[in-house]
Amino acid sequence: MSGGRAIDTFLAGPHTPDAQNAFLSAHSFPIVEGSHITFIFKGAADAVHLKHWVYGLPSSQTLAKVDGLDLWHLTLGVPAKSRIEYKLEVVRGGKGEWMEDPLNPNRARDPFGANSVAHGEGYETPDWIERDPEARTGLVDEVMLDSKTFGRRTFGLYLPARYRRSRRYPLLVVHDGHDYQKYARLQVILDNLIHRLEIPDIVVCMTSSPDRLVEYANDERHARFLTEDLVPHLEKTLPLEARPQGRCLMGASFGAVAALAAAWRRPGFYGRLLLQSGSFAFADIGARNHRGPLFDPIVRFVNDLRADPIAVSEKVFISCGTYESLIYENRSLAPVLEGTGMDVRYVESRDGHNWENWRDRLREGLSWLFPGPLLLVYE
Repeated sequence: MSGGRAIDTFLAGPHTPDAQNAFLSAHSFPIVEGSHITFIFKGAADAVHLKHWVYGLPSSQTLAKVDGLDLWHLTLGVPAKSRIEYKLEVVRGGKGEWMEDPLNPNRARDPFGANSVAHGEGYETPDWIERDPEARTGLVDEVMLDSKTFGRRTFGLYLPARYRRSRRYPLLVVHDGHDYQKYARLQVILDNLIHRLEIPDIVVCMTSSPDRLVEYANDERHARFLTEDLVPHLEKTLPLEARPQGRCLMGASFGAVAALAAAWRRPGFYGRLLLQSGSFAFADIGARNHRGPLFDPIVRFVNDLRADPIAVSEKVFISCGTYESLIYENRSLAPVLEGTGMDVRYVESRDGHNWENWRDRLREGLSWLFPGPLLLVYE
């Protein structure tokens, strides 16, 4: 490790409680210095480990203890604009406890709790995820549908602030939409982008599934529910464009599989797809891959798609984090889809498989699929 970093300067000095307190008071944590991030833990422990979700690095890395102090440190080389979610495992009495970093106030929440977040040099939290006080707020309500396929299902419905029955709107159907609301600020982003004229006024249906790992894995029932129950119901009751160019399916992880599979089963019905970190597992040899039996239906689907690619939509936006184990699958899928003649935009970020990664890509994805009045001026 080269000298000059804050932790090196501290380690070269006296290891006293006063020096430790001065070091802790002088910095925010973790310490970001150029291409390096230094993680610090203060407290008595037998060992401390950094637990992170950066695919390609050891998922558990040990912090070193400072001689004479209950202070632990680890410095990692991290590319610019990285965003890393992590926890610390503190081992005491032979038992490890995973915890959020007590010295780091930055948190990211998901359905399983919260993680600490480290921002590499150059990463900036997008300003358009914060509510613009000048942006009018759309209406969100919960709606019930008695479907032929699944019986009664509820979904969230977003109507833009300037909604009028006399107009026609595109429709965005978001898989796991309530989680996008809770963990990716979907409504705030929609309100802001509409206000900025970066996307048009749009109606958004936020779906969920009680059995998503089955229904989202290329299940014919799911495609039938979307295409024969949900979308026709919405187009009958709301002033929607009711044409392929005005229909978009969106989802992340298994939700991205659900979106692509539904479009594949009903080619041409959905003119827009927004696929984030899709779990697009496939096998070059055989019908299974290393991800286990839960992925077997997906492997069969993606294998079939790769063997006989067809154009299922007009425009497809794909995003994935380079720190995800799924990066290989997403990189492989993009040229397959592009080769069918579909207009494909593929983007990567230095991030992992998480909601804030998906949040940070929404502006680019939505405004490319549905450019608003401001962007249409420059096309």
